[in-house]
Amino acid sequence: MALLAVAGLTKHFGGVTALENLDLSLEPGEIFGLIGPNGAGKTTLFNVITGFEAPTAGRVIFQGTDISGLPPHRIANAGVIRTYQKTSVFPQLTVLENLLIGRHRRTSAGLTDALFRTGRHRAEHAADRRMAEGTLAFLDLQREREWRAGALPYGLLRKLEIAIALMAEPIVLCLDEPAAGLNPTDTHTLREAIARVRTQGVTIILVEHNMELVMNLCERIAVLNFGRKLMEGPPAVVQSHPEVVRVYLGEAVSLA
Repeated sequence: MALLAVAGLTKHFGGVTALENLDLSLEPGEIFGLIGPNGAGKTTLFNVITGFEAPTAGRVIFQGTDISGLPPHRIANAGVIRTYQKTSVFPQLTVLENLLIGRHRRTSAGLTDALFRTGRHRAEHAADRRMAEGTLAFLDLQREREWRAGALPYGLLRKLEIAIALMAEPIVLCLDEPAAGLNPTDTHTLREAIARVRTQGVTIILVEHNMELVMNLCERIAVLNFGRKLMEGPPAVVQSHPEVVRVYLGEAVSLA
């Protein structure tokens, strides 16, 4: 059984069809690439999977349960976590503080516990801090732990967003254009970070326009065009498919 699947997924915005009868499945432990030109429906698909948009038709199945149309917090609590095209950190807080905020969905202590600093609150805070420190070490961000997030170089800011997502203990991590705006050195560092995340048992869906990153990182790739799946397969097949090349560039050249 697939870990995550969409079946017959359709999304209309008025008279515009953003997704049309889309079928995809994600296997446990893989890095799955999702590519296509601007307006192909990639971010809409992420929005539907993570509950920010309700599907017009079709289903989203996660671990055998239909999660179609559930609110985002319930889908996140189930283990489907996403990042965004635009950076989404608290710039005035430190790197460490941002990670601790990312832990809030897994915290059971309430407002009363926090006000009176109960034993449960202290125990959870200590555990969350240990996890945050471990996550910083895992993604090589220890040196920046006390930096204001807004002062980070852009490449480290992208890594921080992944670190914050990991604090929510994702089963599936949806990465929306994480390499956007990165130079080649930072892109290489990001690629290593994503590969490292997968070693922790996290399954990854990657939406990305950097074809070199996608082709070297993903086991399978689906190509969307005007909300439909144009094709799906391993990188070598996808990058040589004449229709994919035509959609991207209008001529027969390699995408990698």
